[in-house]
Amino acid sequence: MAPEESGTLASVDASLEESAAVALRFGTDPESGLGVAEVRRRQERFGPNELVEAPPEPTWVKVLRQFRDPLIYLLFVAIAVSVAAWALEGAHGWPYDALVIAAIVVANAVLGFVQEARAEHAVQALERMSATMSTVVRDGAQERVPSRDLVPGDLMVLGEGDAVGADARLLAATALQVSEASLTGESEAVRKQVEVLAEPAALGDRQNMVFQGTAVAQGVGRAVVTATGMHTEMGQIADLLLTTEEEPSPLQVEIGHIGRTLGLAVLVIAAVVTATVLLTAGVHTAQQAVTALLLGVSLAVAAVPEGLPTIISVVLALGVQRMAARNAIVKRLSSVETLGSASVICSDKTGTLTRGEMTLGRVVTALGGLTVTGAGYRPEGAVEYAGPGPEPPGLREQATELVGYGCLAGNATWGEVDGEWEIQGDPTEAAFLVARAKLGNGSAGADRYRRVGEVPFTSERKMMSVLVADAERGGRVSVVSKGAPDVLLDHCAWVQSGPDVVALDQAGRRRVLHEVEQLSADAFRTLGVAYRHLDGDQSPEPGVEVEHDLVLSGVVGIIDPPRPEAALAVADASRAGVRVLMITGDHPLTASRIARDLGVVDPAGRALRGTDLDELDDVGLREAVRRHSVYARVTPRHKQRIVDALQAEGHIVAMTGDGVNDAPALKSADIGVAMGRSGTEVSREAARMILADDNFATIVAAVREGRGIFSNIKKFLRYLLSSNVGEVLTVFLGVVLAGVVGLTAPAGGLAVPLLATQILWINLLTDSAPALAMGVDPESEDVMARPPRSRSDRVVDLTMWRGVVEVGLVMAAATLLTLDLMLPGGLVEGDSNLLHARTAAFTVLVLAQLFNALNARSETVSAFHGLFANRWLWAALGLSLLLQVAVVHLPFLNRAFTTTPLTVQEWLLCAGMASTVLWFVELRKLVLRRAGASRLGAGIPGEGSLTSDRGDTAPTPVQDPVQGQPG
Repeated sequence: MAPEESGTLASVDASLEESAAVALRFGTDPESGLGVAEVRRRQERFGPNELVEAPPEPTWVKVLRQFRDPLIYLLFVAIAVSVAAWALEGAHGWPYDALVIAAIVVANAVLGFVQEARAEHAVQALERMSATMSTVVRDGAQERVPSRDLVPGDLMVLGEGDAVGADARLLAATALQVSEASLTGESEAVRKQVEVLAEPAALGDRQNMVFQGTAVAQGVGRAVVTATGMHTEMGQIADLLLTTEEEPSPLQVEIGHIGRTLGLAVLVIAAVVTATVLLTAGVHTAQQAVTALLLGVSLAVAAVPEGLPTIISVVLALGVQRMAARNAIVKRLSSVETLGSASVICSDKTGTLTRGEMTLGRVVTALGGLTVTGAGYRPEGAVEYAGPGPEPPGLREQATELVGYGCLAGNATWGEVDGEWEIQGDPTEAAFLVARAKLGNGSAGADRYRRVGEVPFTSERKMMSVLVADAERGGRVSVVSKGAPDVLLDHCAWVQSGPDVVALDQAGRRRVLHEVEQLSADAFRTLGVAYRHLDGDQSPEPGVEVEHDLVLSGVVGIIDPPRPEAALAVADASRAGVRVLMITGDHPLTASRIARDLGVVDPAGRALRGTDLDELDDVGLREAVRRHSVYARVTPRHKQRIVDALQAEGHIVAMTGDGVNDAPALKSADIGVAMGRSGTEVSREAARMILADDNFATIVAAVREGRGIFSNIKKFLRYLLSSNVGEVLTVFLGVVLAGVVGLTAPAGGLAVPLLATQILWINLLTDSAPALAMGVDPESEDVMARPPRSRSDRVVDLTMWRGVVEVGLVMAAATLLTLDLMLPGGLVEGDSNLLHARTAAFTVLVLAQLFNALNARSETVSAFHGLFANRWLWAALGLSLLLQVAVVHLPFLNRAFTTTPLTVQEWLLCAGMASTVLWFVELRKLVLRRAGASRLGAGIPGEGSLTSDRGDTAPTPVQDPVQGQPG
C-alpha cells in the first residue's frame, strides 16, 4: 500500500494509530523497510526532505538592493544636476563633481554587497557543518544516508546521539529518550514509548512519535517516517517563518527620514538661492543667469552629505569585522547598530541562557543534605554540607553511595575528548557520573558491578531498575532503582541512615516528600534512588516483580544551570537600561529559578504561562509584557505575539534563540540572534546575527558595539550637516548682504562670495576623510551607562538641528567678516582685490570646518577632552589642510579653482577667524553642561540630547524599562 498522496498524515494522527497499522498504511515492512526502487520512486514523488526556503536572490537583485536608499536617490539627482550644469557651461573638460559623487555611490554599493556575501558564506559554512545523517533499513540492509534523502515510509533506526531526520511513528523503543528542546523548548529529555495515545496530545506529549530536528539522548528505537520536508512539525514552523515579514532596522528608517528631509531641503535651497541671486545681483546676461543657476545647483549638491551612505557603510563594516573577531556573524550591516538600540532582549532559556548540561546540585539523605557546586560536565566543584550545625558523620559516605547507585541505574557515558568533557546518552543520567567524580569516587564501580538485567523506564511507571552483580560480594545480585520520588517511595520499605537500614514509616515518608517539595520549589528536577541486595545466589529475571521492599538511599536535585557569562551579560544589559525577558517552553518553576539566578527581574514576581497568554487579547498582552519578564510553557506563536506586543509598545526588540520554535520570533524581531553551534538551520536562516560560539555574552558586546557606532554616526552627522549649512548660509547671506561686506560684482559677473567650483571643493574636502575618521572614534567609558534610545527618537533631533544652524551661522559670519576685512568698503575698510579676498574667505570656510570636526565629537564634552584619542581624525585633518594649501599655492590649481597665494600673515588671519567656531561651540557646550547638571541636581531626568554623546559630565540616570522612572 502506498502512502497518502501528500506523504504526510494530515488526515490521520499517527500517535493515535497502532504502530503496525501505520507501517501498513505507508507500505513499509517493519523488518526490512522499503525497497531501494520504491525509495527512488518516492524521492521523485515527494522531493528531498528539506525545508522550503525563500528563493535565493539573484546577484543582480543583491547589487540593486544596495542602491535602495533615499540618500542614494538624492545623489543620483545630484549627479544628473551636476552633469546638466557642466553641459550648460559648455561641457569643457570632465564633470569632476558628478564623477566623484558617482564613485561614492558605487563604493557604497560594493561595500554593502561584499559584506552580505561574506555573511552568506559564513552561514553556508555553518549549514554544511550541521548537515545531518540518518540510519535506515532498506531492502533489509542497514545503511547511513543523508537525512535529505529520507522519504515517507522509510524505516529509521535510532541510537544515542543521532539527530532525528524526519517525523516518524515509533515501532520499537528500548529506554529511548529524545531531547526536544530545539522544537518545544523543554530542557529535559522526553521518554518515548510505542503504545497508542488515548487522545490527541500536545506536541511535547506525543511520546510515541519522534520529530525532525530533535536528538536521541538515550536508548534505541525503530520508527517509520510519517512526514518529510515542509510536512514535518519543523516544516510547519518554517512555513510560519516564510509568512513573517522583516522590518527595516531603526537605522535604515532614520537614514531614510534624513534622506527625505535633505531631499526637500535641497530643492528649497536651490530655488531660494538661485532666486535670491537673480533678484539681488542684477542679472543682465545669459552667462550671468547660467552662473546663478550653477551656484544654486552647487549649493544644493553641497547641502547633500554625499559621503554619508559610504561612511555609514564603512563604519558598520568595521563594526561587523570587530564582531566577527568575537564569533558573531552579522548578515546585514545595519543589524549591528540595531542591537545597540535594543531596549528589550527576549531570550530563550535552554542552551542560550543555560548551559544545556544537566547538573546534579543537591544530594539529600536521612542524615542530611549536601550541596554540589560546579556546573556542566567538567568535573570541577566542591561538596558542601547544606544543613545547620556540624556535618553528621557518615553523610558523605552515604551520599557517595547514593550517587554511585544512580550511576548504575543509567546508560549514559561521559569522558574527556580533546580537552572537552562530553556525554553520550541522557543528560540527566550523565549528571550522576559527573557528581560521582566531584565526590571523589571517580569511576568507582566500573569494574565492580556487571549489569545482568534491566527493567526500562516507562512514562506510566516513572522509574527504572537494573540488576547488577557485585564482584566484591561474590557475584551476588542487587536491584538498583531510580525514578520519581513519590513513585519510588511506594516501592520502598526501608531507608538508609548511615550504616543502618531502618523501617520507612509514615513520618519518614512525609519527611522525604517535604524534602522533595523543597527541592522542587528551588526548580530542581528530583529523582529518588533505592536498592535491595538479593539473597544468596538469587538472580531473578528482570521484571517489575523485583521492585519491592527497596531501601531508599536518598533523593537528588538536578538542574540545567545558567551560563556564568549569561549572568554577567544580563547584569550589563540591566545597567545599560536594556530589559531582559526569558521566554521558554520549560516548566514555570524552573524558568523562575533560572531567571532569579541570572538576575532577570520580573516585576510581577511570577512566570506567565502560555495558557495565560491564550486568554489575553492584544491589548491585554501589551499590558502583560509591561509587568512580566518570565514566560514559560510557550509555543512559537506565543513567542511571536510577545515580540509583536513589545514592538507595539515602542520597543526595539532583540530575540535570541537556537531552536526551530524560536525562528518566527527571530524573524519578526528587530534583530534575531541565532546560535551557530546548537542552533538549527531554520533559526539561523531567520536571524540577522549568528553567534558562532553560542556565547550569550557576545550579545552584550554587540550592544556595546552598536551603541558606539550609533554615537559615531551622530558625530559625523553633526559635523557634515553643520558644515554644509555653513556653506549654504555663507553664499546666501553673502549675496543678500553683498553691499554690507563690500562685495561688488566684477565686469560681466555676479557678486557672490564663493564660486561654484570652490563650494564643490569644500564639500569634497571636508565630507570625506574627516567624517570617515570620526566614524571610528573610540567609545567612551559610559557607553553602557545610559538608557537605549527610543524608537521615536530622531538621530538628528531638535537640539542637534539647533546646534547645526548655530554653528553654520558662525561659520558664515567668520567667512563673510574675513571677506569684509580684505575688501574695500563694507563695515571694515580693506585693500585687497576680490580674487585675494575670496581666496581668504574660501580658506576660512575650509579651516572652520576642520575646527568643527573637533567640536562635533560631542554635543557637550569639550573638544580638548581626549583631544588626541583619535589619531585617524588628526591624519584626516592634516591631509585636508595640505590639500587646501595646495589649492591656494599651486599654479595649476589656482587656475582650476580661481585662487591666489596667501601670505603667512593672511594664513594666520584665516586660522584665527576660523577658530571662532571652536570657541563659540566650547562656550555653548559649557552652557549645556551646566544646564544638564542643574537638571540632574534637581532630580529631573536629563534630555537625551544632552547626554547622547561620550564622556558627559553626568550621565542621564538609567530609566526603569517597565515604569519609565529613574532607577
